[in-house]
Amino acid sequence: MTAATGKTVIFDLGGVLLHWQPAQILQQVVPELAPDLAAARVLSARLFQSFVPGSPWGDFDLGRVDEPTLALRLAAVLADDYAATPAQMRRVIDAVPPHLAALPDSVALLLRVKARGHRLFYLSNMPAPYAAQLQAAHPFLAEFEDGIYSAHVGLIKPAPGIFALASARFELVAAQTIFIDDHAGNVTAARRHGWQALHFQSAAQAAAELAAGGWL
Repeated sequence: MTAATGKTVIFDLGGVLLHWQPAQILQQVVPELAPDLAAARVLSARLFQSFVPGSPWGDFDLGRVDEPTLALRLAAVLADDYAATPAQMRRVIDAVPPHLAALPDSVALLLRVKARGHRLFYLSNMPAPYAAQLQAAHPFLAEFEDGIYSAHVGLIKPAPGIFALASARFELVAAQTIFIDDHAGNVTAARRHGWQALHFQSAAQAAAELAAGGWL
């Protein structure tokens, strides 16, 4: 199998193309645990530990636990400080997919990138049940040639293995590949793999950096 020619742009999803404000979710669905924004941010850091090996949410992103098991494990993590219940945690888990709304400016950027003729892929830390719901809910995902959800492959960013898998599966030329992610650690990991990488902060900022680099 030979590497494809041409430039490739790889997008993260949550926080880049999809709305992702976990503190907002907590204030909406468990206000008794997150009565204000500051408290919600503290609680969010305890719950959504996707990058911590062995954490409940990390295992969810890796496809190792289902929603009921995750709710039990999250409640156990918070038992001492919050007296959280599995029912409360299940409300949080179930609230995430509808929260992941498409970001119009980012989708417009995606379409601009595609119009330039670049190959498009996504690379996302995403639990399997959320991935299934996203595929059904967001037509813009059809713009991608292919993509990887962490739960489908048992690998997670920023671990090197998921970047190696993407390189092989998408037949990438590292020097002609740029990765866009809102998490600095993932950007650093992509660069270590030999890709170019852009730390996403807004669609306008990303568009400016892509243009400066000759991608737009």
